[in-house]
Amino acid sequence: MVSGKYQSKSVCVIGAGPSGLVAARELRKEGHRVVVLEQNHDVGGQWLYDPNVEGEDPLGRNTTSPTTSTKSHHLKVHSSLYTSLRLTSPREIMGFTDFPFSVKKGRDMRRFPGHRELLLYLQDFCDWFGLRDLIRFNTRVAYVGMLDHVMGCQDLKWLVKSVEKKTQIVMEEVFDSVVIATGHYSQPRLPSINGMDSWKRKQMHSHIYRVPEPFRNEVVVVVGTSLSGQDISMELVEVAKAVYLSARSVNNISEGLSKVISKHDTLHLRPQIESLQEDGKVLFVDGSWVTADTIIYCTGYSYTFPFLDTKGIVAIDDDRVGPLYEHTFPPSLAPSLSFIGIPRQIIGFPFFESQAKWIAQLLSGKRTLPSWDEMMQSIKDFYHSRDVAGIPKYNTHNIADFEYCDKYGDHVGFPHLEEWRKELCLSALRNSETNLETYRDSLDDHDLLQEALQSPHFTQQEQGAQDFPM
Repeated sequence: MVSGKYQSKSVCVIGAGPSGLVAARELRKEGHRVVVLEQNHDVGGQWLYDPNVEGEDPLGRNTTSPTTSTKSHHLKVHSSLYTSLRLTSPREIMGFTDFPFSVKKGRDMRRFPGHRELLLYLQDFCDWFGLRDLIRFNTRVAYVGMLDHVMGCQDLKWLVKSVEKKTQIVMEEVFDSVVIATGHYSQPRLPSINGMDSWKRKQMHSHIYRVPEPFRNEVVVVVGTSLSGQDISMELVEVAKAVYLSARSVNNISEGLSKVISKHDTLHLRPQIESLQEDGKVLFVDGSWVTADTIIYCTGYSYTFPFLDTKGIVAIDDDRVGPLYEHTFPPSLAPSLSFIGIPRQIIGFPFFESQAKWIAQLLSGKRTLPSWDEMMQSIKDFYHSRDVAGIPKYNTHNIADFEYCDKYGDHVGFPHLEEWRKELCLSALRNSETNLETYRDSLDDHDLLQEALQSPHFTQQEQGAQDFPM
């Protein structure tokens, strides 16, 4: 809904990864006063590779907060990137709508480049739009809470306490609005396995896996056949004595993974783990077992906002963050509190951009949200549709639906995803299902690629070559 009166708000954006950067740009474009708080020394969020995992809890379990001396989920290491990680989607689909992720001479020119190339893209985006002046680096958010909250109050204010890493100086500031853009690939999600707490050998989550060399000549059990589980298993098989890949269902693995397993005598598929024994044995549900040196859990990540105090209005229940209207706004606190980047299984950057535009225009008064009752009913209807479809609660924010992304964009007049972008995404998914080891380099989408490169998304760069960083 479009409104006629505009206003400028003071907005705190938490995080300078992809979603935080585009939020900052759109908020500033809409006339808001923006401060971005970023705990690391540079932009990038998850894409700012951190090789130093010393001192991090290997399983990412609760640590003690230095500011409050209470248990929290604050991790020393934010990024979960391993050294060899390459993108799982072609670069053409990943850029923001007005800043294509183009090939640059002297850099990683592959269509599925390594992770550093995406970091360089985000740094280019940040510098091109002059966002660095908005960002306070090495600043960790310790607390975000409401000032004198009254339900439905239009003048809601937020107290934000942040800690400068080097000096440990705590700063308290008040903002009209807070946008949380902290990502969702940092807090390890762990299975519950009998004997896990008393198993004496090495256990770790893939969050702190970086290189295969420490596992040379070891027997390693990798739990989970996600993208990271597959990547890490294929890397470990070159150095480990043996790798046992534990799958939720051994009958439901891809053709591509089956091909990889059949190629390596030291890579073995196993079902779920039944229990762990103190002598190092790992027992599987089919009765087989192996004595392992290390277990690596590639079991995904959980949402966590250890700094956020909404008096229980926003809660996380089995990885469902809610209630959130359109995965973005808690109805009782909207639009002054919003979340950007919660949805998974989407083409991320364009979606984050549409979220950022909507948030910015709601805060300025250019657009308005439905009533509280309408938003709550929409959330209930969405939850019901997921239940009927048999989708577990922990997958609430897994979208995997282009139509949803297009409808979301309609809230703010954002362009629908181009057909070539959808088709390139699906083509890569299909190729990875059948050719896991080679899909990033053996491509059969030449016609789609030409359609993409001749589209306005890329030709805008050629037409304004002087304007774009090359």
